[in-house]
Amino acid sequence: MTSQRTRERLIKRLQEQGIINPDVLDVMRTTPRHIFIDEALSHRAYEDSSLPIGFSQTISRPYIVARMSELIISRGSRENVLEVGTGSGYQTAVLARLVGHVNSIERIRPLQDKARKRLSLLKLRNINLRHSDGSMGWKEKAPFDAILSAAAPEEVPEELLEQLSIGGILVIPVGEQEKQQKLHLITRTEDGYDTEIIEDVYFVPLRSGVRTY
Repeated sequence: MTSQRTRERLIKRLQEQGIINPDVLDVMRTTPRHIFIDEALSHRAYEDSSLPIGFSQTISRPYIVARMSELIISRGSRENVLEVGTGSGYQTAVLARLVGHVNSIERIRPLQDKARKRLSLLKLRNINLRHSDGSMGWKEKAPFDAILSAAAPEEVPEELLEQLSIGGILVIPVGEQEKQQKLHLITRTEDGYDTEIIEDVYFVPLRSGVRTY
């Protein structure tokens, strides 16, 4: 279930869906997705599907992880990146192998605790984790070259936009949970923000506040 052949089938499917960046494909091929989900679901680890991770949250399907990662590095190297929604830690692990440093926020403490243990298995040293309200960003670490949100607000949080550097990008799904959401690519310019709609997506909602249990 975690064989190289199984992983290669996933990579082929990602390529068929338009993922072309060789660095992203290599990281997707070599990052062990099965360690980021519960053992009972590990036989589905290399399917291109989202899976439950508890607390009404999911691990994103590999295509979405690859697509958002590809967008993050599509316009040059990114040294200081913010991730909103650590979740299982899978997207965090992929990003950490593509950018200089990842600052990742999770509002649900038990999910963050699990993610920390999983990430430590991979010996990734360029990740900072924080238990906090992701919609508020991480001002102490700003400005960011890129921000990736793994949850969908109904409107883009102003706090995230303000924490982008000039030329920085925000990759974020936007829309109501019950309706089709749109993946946005927002670039901060000297004069404001440029927005590009990438594709239809479906994410869990971006919620405020924190949970410790």
